Amino acid sequence: MKIYFSDVFNCDPDDLERHGALNVSLVSDLPLFIDPFLLFHSRKPEYKKIHEEMIDYVAFLRDRACEGPISEPLLKLWYTFREVRQNWLGWSAEGNDGRGLGLKFARSLHKNLNAVFANFGREEVKVRAHIEKVCLFDSGVGRDNISDFTTNLAKKYLLQYTEDFTRKYIPRRLRGRFAVRKVAFNYRTRAWESRTFTLPKHQGDYVLLTPEDILSKDEIWINRADLIYNYDHIVESIPNDQLRAQIDGYFQSALRKRKKTDEEPTAKETRGAIAKVLMRFPEIFDYFIAEREKHGNNAVKNSLAKVEKTKGLFVEQVKALIELLQSNSFYEIEGNSYDAALRRVQFLKEAIEDNDGYRYFWIKNEPIEREKDLQLIYRLTWFGTRFSVDSEVNNGRGPADYKISDGAKDSSLVEFKLASNTKLRENLENQVKIYERANHTKKSVKAIIYFTASQRKRVQGILKGLKLEGDKSIILIDARKDNKMSASKSKGNRASPVRS
Repeated sequence: MKIYFSDVFNCDPDDLERHGALNVSLVSDLPLFIDPFLLFHSRKPEYKKIHEEMIDYVAFLRDRACEGPISEPLLKLWYTFREVRQNWLGWSAEGNDGRGLGLKFARSLHKNLNAVFANFGREEVKVRAHIEKVCLFDSGVGRDNISDFTTNLAKKYLLQYTEDFTRKYIPRRLRGRFAVRKVAFNYRTRAWESRTFTLPKHQGDYVLLTPEDILSKDEIWINRADLIYNYDHIVESIPNDQLRAQIDGYFQSALRKRKKTDEEPTAKETRGAIAKVLMRFPEIFDYFIAEREKHGNNAVKNSLAKVEKTKGLFVEQVKALIELLQSNSFYEIEGNSYDAALRRVQFLKEAIEDNDGYRYFWIKNEPIEREKDLQLIYRLTWFGTRFSVDSEVNNGRGPADYKISDGAKDSSLVEFKLASNTKLRENLENQVKIYERANHTKKSVKAIIYFTASQRKRVQGILKGLKLEGDKSIILIDARKDNKMSASKSKGNRASPVRS
């Protein structure tokens, strides 16, 4: 089963490791992204150069913003970018298509550079310029936007990095010459230029490799959530007494305006007051960034741990799980979409409960407790079937995890949930029926995985309360470690769909 880069391009995973590149999946994006702070903090001159070039470009945008409004064509030319889907990283649960950076991002960045970040690259606080600054000001510009922007501005390096590996290790029949848009910015003509590269060729497109040591997961190091959380500490660290007093006075005034009673302010009211302060005193951003720079080694340490965990789960353990399923005829299951979905979930249940498959749902003695991670594993195990597997299908009434279909007239839904989900009862009671109506199907499978006896008890209580005990479309999967015996000792008895 060819899912990962090394499989598709017949190269040795050790060569990828020596090159420093992540062995990406070519079925679905892995939940990692480039953190620009890791470029800044690195000792590698090539990474520092990427960061400097990024800052130069944002400084160019700042200068244009300070000159006044610009036309929409220039806004599109300078600020909008397609998602670099060829690196197979990000948050797309299906394939590798993302939204990229459109006019909403362009207008937000242009406005912020003009209004708040006029001193970008010329900060008075002893701190370097960081493009993450824009997401500190605007809560609508988040991790995905910064990651897409960073990847686009680092694209020239990634293309050269991949081309070097390709020429050394990729067979000629699996290569291609590709003209890539928006690779280098010409400051004289004020336009982006294309370049041509020899790259790995997959399904008519190229694939990009990314060094592991610039990747992170969950959140960039300089982010708005941490700024809000550490607001008091950051303000207290400002050495200018007069500025601190002005900030505190403005905060108290903003908070009083938001309070409707004499009761203590809510967390939402406090966050709203902090947001007003940040707009009025943007120099707070620089003090926060200085604090993050001071603890830059923690960023590297945290990112390394997250990348290793992601590799362990979505590359090494999923590979082993697929081999287990493949050896047990998982990929030979036929029938209509509902039968195939139900039997595959039952098959996965058996593999987890009776064939040591539970081990692939634990990382360093910790269970997978994120539904997004669980759903991605399930998506990867479906690869290679005749069925279309669409993730997070949303027809205006909320997203279903998966829609399994074989043509327009045969489709079923699969909801893959954790027993610890606080909204599990609501989902079983209402949401699945809504999803079925929205997707024009009456067929769905609900798989619920639990890691402790107390979680099993909770799910059984919910099923009993909803009178769903014995429902064949609801599959409970026991992924506990403390009640399993070795597969070699197992009798191989098929478990019932709902285990008591």
